[in-house]
Order: sequence, then structure tokens, then C-alpha cells
Amino acid sequence: MDAQNIRSMDDSDQNPEQGFTSDYLLYLLAAASDAASAQFHAQVRDRGLKVPEWRVMACLAEQDGQMITRLAKIALYEQSRLTRIIEKMEEKGLVRRSPDSQDGRRVRVFLNAPAREMALDLIRQARAHEQELLDVIRNTGADRIKPTLKTLIRHLDPDTPLDS
Repeated sequence: MDAQNIRSMDDSDQNPEQGFTSDYLLYLLAAASDAASAQFHAQVRDRGLKVPEWRVMACLAEQDGQMITRLAKIALYEQSRLTRIIEKMEEKGLVRRSPDSQDGRRVRVFLNAPAREMALDLIRQARAHEQELLDVIRNTGADRIKPTLKTLIRHLDPDTPLDS
């Protein structure tokens, strides 16, 4: 193989398709999520919470007393990691764990009252932040973005708990 062919192969390895990430759905979804989340997560940290704690609190504010398996699915964490997060939250007085009344081997997680108030306040802030983002993309079909993403999620993972 001559130097010209090697140089040509190297160039294609470095740039297999010009503009790929700037037009790739998964990159765009992740980049938008990262940027938007970074803005809101600053507010979460200002409240003395870690992002995983916020996710758990938001899930429990919506439906308290969830089992860790379901909570892990909704909060987007592996179950073993979520268990460690819950343990630390319990030490901080944010949640309490209690055996399930139907099956004592299962554990349900509940928000403590001050944590519930904080979660509800953060949810209000999250909704306001979401509205600011939606206002930026108004008149671009933004009203279809949530239903479209829910359809995609249901297609990719039918077990993901979503409303409507």
C-alpha cells in the first residue's frame, strides 16, 4: 500500500461523514438535554441537592411510596446505584424506607415532609424552566416535541412508565 492510499484511509477514519454529529438525532437529543439540564441543575445544587437526589424526589413527589425497582426505571438509574442514592438520602433525612404492607421483602420509599415541600418547589421551578425553553422554540412545531418523544420512548422501551 502506498503513502497516498494510507493518507486517504487516515483522512476517512478521522472524518467518515462530514457534519454527522450536527445532524444526528441521538447527538442532538443528548446535547439539548445536557445543555438544558445544566441550567436547571444549577438551581438544584443551590438547594444543597445532588442531581440524583432531585430525580428521586421529583419521582416521589409525583407518586410517593414507590418501590426501588420502579423508581430506578423512572429516575433512569441502575437499581444498585439507586439503592446507594436512597441510603444517602435517608441519612440526610430526605426519605424514609418502609417495608411493603403486602410483601415485607419489598421496600417502598417515601419523601419526608420537608423534602416534599422542596421537591414541589423545585418542580415549579422546573416547569418554569421548561416553559422558557419551549418559548425559545415556539412556532417551530414545539407543541409536537413531547408527544413525539413519548412515541419514540414507547417504541424503544414499552416498559418505560409514561403518562398519556
